Amino acid sequence: MLETLERLLGHSTEADDALRATVELLVAEPGIVWAGIAFLEEGSLVLGPATGSEDLSRRVHAPIVYRDEPVGELWVDGDSELALIGRVAELVAPHVLVGWDTGGERWEA
Repeated sequence: MLETLERLLGHSTEADDALRATVELLVAEPGIVWAGIAFLEEGSLVLGPATGSEDLSRRVHAPIVYRDEPVGELWVDGDSELALIGRVAELVAPHVLVGWDTGGERWEA
């Protein structure tokens, strides 16, 4: 999954497409039922692209940091390895920085 994600992010020119594809790849993993990326906007987390069926009782969070500054969080519901979620958060950080301003529109994958 990480190899696929790295290829996808390396070839993607649009941040929103890359982030939507990221949550879709995560939900395709066994045990993961929902994934979303939240952007840090004016001190609050705002959900951006998300897909799957939420299960808040099994949610894990991984900070998304770009150049030592928090820009968002990766949220994943289900059975997932924290190391995988953390690595995905690292890989998407430049795209989250670019894609954070949705102009008030809710993102749907």
